[in-house]
Amino acid sequence: MLEKFCNSTFWNSSFLDSPEADLPLCFEQTVLVWIPSGFLWFLAPWQLLHVYRSKIKRSPITKLYLAKQVLVGFLLILAAIELALVLTEDSGKATVPAIRYTNPSLYLATWLLVLLIQHSRRWCLQKDSWFLSLFWILSILCGVFQLQTLIRTLLKGSNSNLAYSCLFFICYALQILMLILSAFSEKDASSTNPSFTASFLSSITFSWYDSIIMKGYKQPLTLEDVWDVDEEIKTKALVSTFEKHMAGELQKARKALQGRQRRKARRGSGDGLHGVNKDQSQSQDILVLEEAKKKTKKSGTTKNFPKSWLVKTLFKTFYIMLLKSFLLKLVHDLLMFLNPQLLKLLISFANDRDTYVWTAYLYSVLFFVVALIQSLCLQCYFQICFKLGATVRTTIMASIYKKTLTLSNQARKQYTIGETVNLMSVDAQKLMDVTSYFHLLWSNVLQITLSIYFLWAELGPSILAGVGVMVLLIPVNGILVAKSKAVQVKNMKNKDKRLKIMNEILNGMKILKYFAWEPSFKNQVHELRKKELKNLLTFGQMQSVIMFLLYISPVLASVSRDRLEQYLGGDDLDPSAIRRCDCNFDKAVQFSEASFTWDRDSEATIRDVNLDIMPGQLVAVVGTVGSGKSSLMSAMLGEMENVHGHITIKGTIAYVPQQSWIQNGTIKDNILFGSELDEKRYQQILEACALLQDLEVLPGGDLAEIGEKGINLSGGQKQRISLARAIYQNSDIYVLDDPLSAVDAHVEKHIFNKVLGPKGLLKGKTRLLVTHSIHFLPQVDEIVVLGNGTILEKGSYSTLLAKKGSFAKILKTFTKQTGPEEEATVNEDTEEEDDCGLMPSVEEIPEDVASLTMKRENSLHRILSRNSRSNSKHRKSLRNSLKTRNVNTLKEEEELVKGQKLIKKEFIQTGKVKFSNYLKYLRAIGWFSIFFIVFAYVINSVAYIGSNLWLSAWTNDSKTFNGTNYPASQRDLRIGVYGALGLVQGAFVLIANLWNAHGSTHASNILHRQLLSNILQAPMSFFDTTPTGRIVNRFAGDISTVDDTLPLSLRSWILCFLGIISTLVMICTATPIFVVIIIPLGLIYMSVQIFYVATSRQLKRLDSVTRSPIYSHFSETVSGLSIIRAFEHQQRFLKHNEVGIDTNQKCVFSWIVSNRWLAVRLELIGNLIVFFSSLMMVIYRDTLSGDTVGFVLSNALNITQTLNWLVRMTSEIETNIVAVERINEYIKVENEAPWVTDKRPPPGWPSKGEIRFNNYQVRYRPELDLVLRGITCDIRSMEKIGVVGRTGAGKSSLTNGLFRILEAAGGQIIIDGVDIASIGLHDLRKKLTIIPQDPILFSGSLRMNLDPFNNHSDEEIWKALELAHLKSFVSGLQLGLSHEVTEAGDNLSIGQRQLLCLARALLRKSKILVMDEATAAVDLETDHLIQTTIQKEFSHCTTITIAHRLHTIMDSDKIMVLDNGKIVEYGSPQELLRNSGPFYLMAKEVGIESVNSTSF
Repeated sequence: MLEKFCNSTFWNSSFLDSPEADLPLCFEQTVLVWIPSGFLWFLAPWQLLHVYRSKIKRSPITKLYLAKQVLVGFLLILAAIELALVLTEDSGKATVPAIRYTNPSLYLATWLLVLLIQHSRRWCLQKDSWFLSLFWILSILCGVFQLQTLIRTLLKGSNSNLAYSCLFFICYALQILMLILSAFSEKDASSTNPSFTASFLSSITFSWYDSIIMKGYKQPLTLEDVWDVDEEIKTKALVSTFEKHMAGELQKARKALQGRQRRKARRGSGDGLHGVNKDQSQSQDILVLEEAKKKTKKSGTTKNFPKSWLVKTLFKTFYIMLLKSFLLKLVHDLLMFLNPQLLKLLISFANDRDTYVWTAYLYSVLFFVVALIQSLCLQCYFQICFKLGATVRTTIMASIYKKTLTLSNQARKQYTIGETVNLMSVDAQKLMDVTSYFHLLWSNVLQITLSIYFLWAELGPSILAGVGVMVLLIPVNGILVAKSKAVQVKNMKNKDKRLKIMNEILNGMKILKYFAWEPSFKNQVHELRKKELKNLLTFGQMQSVIMFLLYISPVLASVSRDRLEQYLGGDDLDPSAIRRCDCNFDKAVQFSEASFTWDRDSEATIRDVNLDIMPGQLVAVVGTVGSGKSSLMSAMLGEMENVHGHITIKGTIAYVPQQSWIQNGTIKDNILFGSELDEKRYQQILEACALLQDLEVLPGGDLAEIGEKGINLSGGQKQRISLARAIYQNSDIYVLDDPLSAVDAHVEKHIFNKVLGPKGLLKGKTRLLVTHSIHFLPQVDEIVVLGNGTILEKGSYSTLLAKKGSFAKILKTFTKQTGPEEEATVNEDTEEEDDCGLMPSVEEIPEDVASLTMKRENSLHRILSRNSRSNSKHRKSLRNSLKTRNVNTLKEEEELVKGQKLIKKEFIQTGKVKFSNYLKYLRAIGWFSIFFIVFAYVINSVAYIGSNLWLSAWTNDSKTFNGTNYPASQRDLRIGVYGALGLVQGAFVLIANLWNAHGSTHASNILHRQLLSNILQAPMSFFDTTPTGRIVNRFAGDISTVDDTLPLSLRSWILCFLGIISTLVMICTATPIFVVIIIPLGLIYMSVQIFYVATSRQLKRLDSVTRSPIYSHFSETVSGLSIIRAFEHQQRFLKHNEVGIDTNQKCVFSWIVSNRWLAVRLELIGNLIVFFSSLMMVIYRDTLSGDTVGFVLSNALNITQTLNWLVRMTSEIETNIVAVERINEYIKVENEAPWVTDKRPPPGWPSKGEIRFNNYQVRYRPELDLVLRGITCDIRSMEKIGVVGRTGAGKSSLTNGLFRILEAAGGQIIIDGVDIASIGLHDLRKKLTIIPQDPILFSGSLRMNLDPFNNHSDEEIWKALELAHLKSFVSGLQLGLSHEVTEAGDNLSIGQRQLLCLARALLRKSKILVMDEATAAVDLETDHLIQTTIQKEFSHCTTITIAHRLHTIMDSDKIMVLDNGKIVEYGSPQELLRNSGPFYLMAKEVGIESVNSTSF
């Protein structure tokens, strides 16, 4: 039928059976025209419908669009001309075949359709349609055959169809032009990211990424250069989809868990509890109790949590991506098996001299085309997989953050901050790695099955031997994998523990330095690290033995999956007990029979509380240490587990915790806390919270940056900022948990009057104030006395006094004198005060304010002091001075005040990684090891080449012996040598891998040791200017890279490099001419590599640097959870976290694309190597035999992947060596003075405790002014000295100088005749004792906290505890001295922590004791006890007390008044009170008239 249609032959195989093969013209004009047209017409309707549905704004006309439309217009005209020609011909006598009408008509319709499609794409972001590009490719490929037929006809001299041929040629040329044009991408105004607008060809080859690669090559990339990710994979979108699916899956998993527990309970009740009780429900209760007990024992390791929902949820969230990647991988895997078939055909061509040459050329081209399609499929598959991995990581990280904001305290207890950060960093990363390789599970099975099938077809039953070995290895691998998993789980635990300790060391660094405890903690970390490395080594050795490395990644992920499921599936806070009501409820807060507990398994902390608080009331909550005051506040905020009863609250809440939480940022940011700035109110609050003086002192005023956890502020400043933050929020109810504990007397009074009291800023608001300051109580509306979690009594001050109950008792003990002092208010601008230039704040800024002593600000002090002396009456108010200062700073073009920036920006290395870093790592492995490893790998490569050549020669035997009379001796020789070479390969790889595992573990150990010991010896100033997150990142991320990733990359790189060399050697031995092709390809290869590495390296660095802030912000959130929840700022913090993750995500995505960009280009080079080597085989067919052809081509096929892998490994090593670079950066941090020097102090020093200051001067940093300007004084043995002075006078600098936290800038301190600068730091610090202002504890036993070196017996420790009034508390604990203290001592009240610090000091029994306002956080009774203990126990010591409350130092032998770094007054309290100097004025202000009129 078709022959009639064309009027010529449609198909005849004889056409192909000749050296000059061709296809029949009829076939070319029908089938080969219909294929592309059919493809287009079939897909066009769907495409047009899609465009019609997703209409976006029409984009303007571009030159490219016009060019395309014009070209298609030409094609349309050509089709019309052809149709016209046929019609004119037809009027003649000749009969024209039907095909000559149908084809032009079909083309006319097709070109019209193309015009329509191109026009419709103006409403799409991506202007170029993928199926149009495919249509042009198909059309050109199918047209090739007709093209060569027409050319041949014309060459033969037949001109019958000249016009038709010319039209076809022009038409063909226009189609090629169209394909070229469709490769260009059109920009779109609405999108900055070129990947959205990239054309189809640009997308599959990743050419749209060229611009970034070029940019990265010219100059290091910055964050601005990296494009944002697509909206649909931004954190917010991902998390909302994930949560939708998670809700359903988690519910199912929880039901399953309940089912499991019920079954377990039934089983248990069946056998264990027959005798206990027949009543089922009761036995169930007993079981639950038993369970709970077991649970507490195991603390956190319980396996009872909803399981196996995470994978399902992730699958439901990302199934489309999985499906796409599945299809691509399938196509790729099937094409993989086409190559061997083509190879087989080429070998038979080489062996059979009669085959036509054109078949071989066809095979070569097919070889290339198949390889090309395979490469593109593989790269698109990888792109989708890695994108999937990154989105999974993003989802998990954001979900963990979100979960943390709602997690109940019970569930949160199981994790320290370190562990939660680990979940976010390590576990999310592991999941990312595994999703990238998820498809290998089925792909491996498919590949093995297909391989066995094809091998069977070739070799028959003899393949069973190989399969048998493989099957036997599976159980062996299974065992090894199970073992590896166990090792991995153990290692995760060790890593968690090590990071937890590191976190604590960094947070408590100052204490370690004061007490010279570094060695003890260093040993703890080393012990954990030893275990970790031992496991690493075992793991490395197992890995060397495991053949299928692929089975390992799922193992790591399953560990992470369990951990994540447990965390994300944990219980949320149950807010049901806190009822919010905005109705006409007449009370502000009402407790109804409320009982709350911190831990479901222990008894209630707050018991049956009934309490009504009226709107606008000021209620004081008092009670002894540990009576449940803070818990009562937490219960109101919904932080505790409800036992029964409820709390009703009307209005919004603001919360000031006892331990203030300060974010890393400016003071202004901390106070505004995300609200809009109202300048007038802001200034008013600063004044009320007595912050103005501090802002004067801080460089940059309220724009001074505060370090992490407020490290460069004193306790009092933190408290006041925390208070200012709460006031600024303007809430209805204020929950104030002892905000006055850390400030000194007159600041306390100022704040009470200006903020909390009846005339303060908060009058009219409901205020709950936990306090230890008794003298404010007469001014409150109601007093609630707590004891042991219940309300003992409540009422106004006068009623409670009249009652003569517990309140009156407390009061009696302490009110020796109630004079005018109670009513006295702070006299703001007294003349006397101005006369002596002392600012009205005696509070202390600790030494960490790296910048307190800037020249600028010192001069400011001096000017202020002078001003105040000269015009004593009218000192310019501080607020005005602040304002004028702000104006000046604006004039100074906003330049930063020196020292205002505290935290240094993290240093991003740019450019090539220095060679010294490689050397550092290689040196750590050891040169002998390296030589040995490389030597073993080289021998393995030589054996590999040998076995390949031997195999080729063996194949050749079949020609010599014709397969009939193959001599046994020859066969045995061949098998023997081949087997021996195989064994040599295996043995040497194993040896090299084991040695490699050993060497790299050794290197990890050395680097970690150097890093740790150097960090511990860094001076305090380093920790003030470096965020903990950044240091932890070195110990977590970077050390982990050196442990796990770097050794693998190194090993792969060596193997790849040697593999490529051996392949090229083998190809060149067979066809020496191949060298000609290798050289240009090698050059291209090198240049691609150079371009790529520059970009990739910088992107990886950006990834590291954008990741640190996510973790810092996360740990900051975890520590400030109760505040964020109380202020209901969860959404703002979530948003901040999303922005951080998205910034990091865009770097990760860009990095993934850069890898694909590289891979596509490298695979093209590899494919060209295959193509050219197959062409060589055809061209030199006469000189080559079949076995050589097979040998060369099979090697060439291997090289594609290996080349790709080598560049990947090179860049991976470069990327990972950055970890060594970052570790090295901190190994080189400058150290403080040596711990022990050759000059040791005499034994028993200091025996007297005499301290002499000789013109002692000190400064914080070399470029700053002096803080102490020539202090000279003698402190005699056993004297008690009190040190007072206003903020910034240098009180803490004195202690820091004594402990040599700061080194002297001039002068000296002599203790018992020894100049302290001449001995080692530990020799000095071990002989002094300090009770610091912040009671810092470490997680571990109580015993470890008191005596980390185990120097003391239990009796001594109990004695110390008894003296510190803690004996009854500790002996009441289940485990006594072994009681576990949680991270930062969170499971003890602040008062108890303070007492533990006292016990620490009692144990040390040194001759010199320094107290830095040690009693700020305890109630008056305890304070009294502490004072008596100190007087009695330390009577033989020289004590220096830095005071905030004057009454604590009134019984000192001498008082030292500091101002501006100098001693202004020094003498006994009696003398100083007689002179009307600075001290007299301070004392007068707090109502102390004489030494014995001390008031509390």
